[in-house]
Amino acid sequence: MTEYNSEAYLQKLDKWWRAATYLGAGMIFLKENPLFSVTGTPIKAENLKANPIGHWGTVSGQTFLYAHANRLINKYHQKMFYMGGPGHGGQAMVVPAYLDGSYTEAYPEITQDLEGMSRLFKRFSFPGGIGSHMTAQTPGSLHEGGELGYVLSHATGAILDQPEQIAFAVVGDGEAETGPLMTSWHSIKFINPKNDGAILPILDLNGFKISNPTLFARTSDVDIRKFFEGLGYSPRYIENADIHDYMAYHKLAAEVFDKAIEDIHQIQEDAREHGRYQNGEIPAWPIIIARLPKGWGGPRYNDWSGPKFDGKGMPIEHSFRAHQVPLPLSSKNMETLPEFEEWMTSYQPETLFNADGSLKEELRDFAPKGDMRMAANPVTNGGVDSSNLVLPDWQEFANPISKNNRGKLLPDTNDNMDMNVLSKYFAEIVKLNPTRFRLFGPDETMSNRFWEMFKVTNRQWMQVIKNPNDEFISPEGRIIDSQLSEHQAEGWLEGYTLTGRTGVFASYESFLRVVDSMLTQHFKWIRQAADQKWRHDYPSLNVISTSTVFQQDHNGYTHQDPGMLTHLAEKKSDFIRQYLPADGNTLLAVFNRAFQDRSKINHIVASKQPRQQWFTKEEAEKLATDGIATIDWASTVKEGEAVDLVFASAGAEPTIETLAALHLVNEVFPQAKFRYVNVVELGRLQKKKGALNQERELSDEEFEKYFGPSGTPVIFGFHGYEDLIESIFYQRGHEGLIVHGYREDGDITTTYDMRVYSELDRFHQAIDAMQVLYVNRKVNQGLAKAFIDRMERTLVKHFEVTRNEGVDIPEFTEWVWSDLKK
Repeated sequence: MTEYNSEAYLQKLDKWWRAATYLGAGMIFLKENPLFSVTGTPIKAENLKANPIGHWGTVSGQTFLYAHANRLINKYHQKMFYMGGPGHGGQAMVVPAYLDGSYTEAYPEITQDLEGMSRLFKRFSFPGGIGSHMTAQTPGSLHEGGELGYVLSHATGAILDQPEQIAFAVVGDGEAETGPLMTSWHSIKFINPKNDGAILPILDLNGFKISNPTLFARTSDVDIRKFFEGLGYSPRYIENADIHDYMAYHKLAAEVFDKAIEDIHQIQEDAREHGRYQNGEIPAWPIIIARLPKGWGGPRYNDWSGPKFDGKGMPIEHSFRAHQVPLPLSSKNMETLPEFEEWMTSYQPETLFNADGSLKEELRDFAPKGDMRMAANPVTNGGVDSSNLVLPDWQEFANPISKNNRGKLLPDTNDNMDMNVLSKYFAEIVKLNPTRFRLFGPDETMSNRFWEMFKVTNRQWMQVIKNPNDEFISPEGRIIDSQLSEHQAEGWLEGYTLTGRTGVFASYESFLRVVDSMLTQHFKWIRQAADQKWRHDYPSLNVISTSTVFQQDHNGYTHQDPGMLTHLAEKKSDFIRQYLPADGNTLLAVFNRAFQDRSKINHIVASKQPRQQWFTKEEAEKLATDGIATIDWASTVKEGEAVDLVFASAGAEPTIETLAALHLVNEVFPQAKFRYVNVVELGRLQKKKGALNQERELSDEEFEKYFGPSGTPVIFGFHGYEDLIESIFYQRGHEGLIVHGYREDGDITTTYDMRVYSELDRFHQAIDAMQVLYVNRKVNQGLAKAFIDRMERTLVKHFEVTRNEGVDIPEFTEWVWSDLKK
């Protein structure tokens, strides 16, 4: 029976740690000859990289933690996965995966011998190789740590509904200064030990950032303890006066980690078998503060150049100078080769590796086996069960739209709110998928009209509940929205999605911009993961922009920003889907599609305010499937006829205004031959670029079928910034476009005045349409002038009424759709 706390076992752990750290340090500099001292082969210039790239400072501390995590898995048979938050230091996951064999399983050419080790060294931070972070190229990784601040949010999402898993989440002390990380300490207030897994957070307190000390490093242990106890944690420490007494660190770490795991198991047993922590009592989850020096075990001083201090060179170990490449060694400058050789041989590689590059026999059984290896944990590769949701038939929740009621308000006001229509569908999904679907948000779920969901589930919340002041709050629930943090909601969703489950993050459109860089990072992850043959795909990440720019008349200018559309349109379209459904039925059909898509970011812009409904179930299905459609009942041109102009719209309010505009034109000039095109999937308009597998973009011929040849006038009502549509049409070589979108003008005002601010409204669109018809000699001057004068008088009336009475004019509020004159 193995004694996991014995001196002999901890010495084996120390050797494994030294082996991992040796490889992690060596691959920064060497592209071949990795075991130079073991094989007796002197290092030559051609063995070194010309431009060493990497981050040494965090590596030895993280390999230390990884080694101890392996020990915990072995001792407690605990399923666990590693998450490296400090950023960079990718070797801390690459090397352990190489030593336990999982890296070779993913990349068979990286064999566990001298030749394979040389290939691994060369590819690290090298053109055509692997990155310096814990990228999607790294077995076992589901968090890259490039943009800092999200490791605990991701870890929380990853362990929700996975009661057997523990996230071994390493937080960098520099990372701990970021806003998202600071707020994510509150994540434990949403983790239910009855049904969820656990996080074991480790604050990797190595003391320094790029060129500054960290705040926690200059904070006393007493104050750090107070800080974390105030947050609800039970802190414990790993530190030693002599930073080079490594065995003392191992012995202390073993004791601290054992107590932490045993405390987690006790918390879970109390919750699962005795019903504890279900009435407002929050467990005192352990957190470990590990003072592991930056650049630990590496070069201690810069003795070869520069200023001196106390007769020695400036410190490198335990200093910011260890952050990146600690020696100026390269194939072009071998002056510090002796220092490098002394550093590498200090790990005693001859006791760790055989001359053929294989690991010594006694160390091969240290790492866990099979799926118990953190690098091979299925959770980190698309999840244990990454199948799609069981979906109900969306048409069962659709509004009964027909020719008789399209463009009119339905009798039940709630049916005119697209998001409420969607909430009925989501409520049924919750019932069909009780442990694999969640909704996340920053305290906006009620505001965003997900009312029907609260009939079948609650908000998950572990703190005290005070009725009747609180509502729909429970220790168990499929909604987590009780922390006002977009970063948390997005991070939880990303962790949940990357581990094979499906969720939705709904937020006010303007404040979704708070996490646009997080969406960029997720895009980069799925983009890179798609290139790894061994990686499984993921459910798509679903975000809803609601409380949109043209519905923020009551909150004002700060709440008006549709720029997420532009932000995501700049990414590779293979991985981005942006939808602008114009009504409830189309929104349902879009989500039916989105939930079946894989490894995408689905961005859905949806209305929550009551307004007209437009499309039948059949029309909605076609719009969601094709992403774009000519709407015959809103068009006057027949097949084969020349078109005078095209009306098009994308989004809820633009569709109302564009349809109203063409209706106004048709009333006075029914001879105009126009086509109306509704655009639901924005990416369909974009032009194919290069050899990427861009399967959704329209061909030039298809684009022309909708918008006519270049020069055809197009009046386009758009939900976002106008230059996005302008750039798309420019790339298509299509002239004649007039866009009415958001023009960065707004205020607290009336519903329709918001549209007038940006000239999205029907009257401005109709003026442009009539001017186009007049310029192209389709209508006489007298009719055009009379029409435009009437539109302008109506806008003057609108201005006077809104400014004097604070209400919209009947020309807006009382308009309903009627059949066109054809």
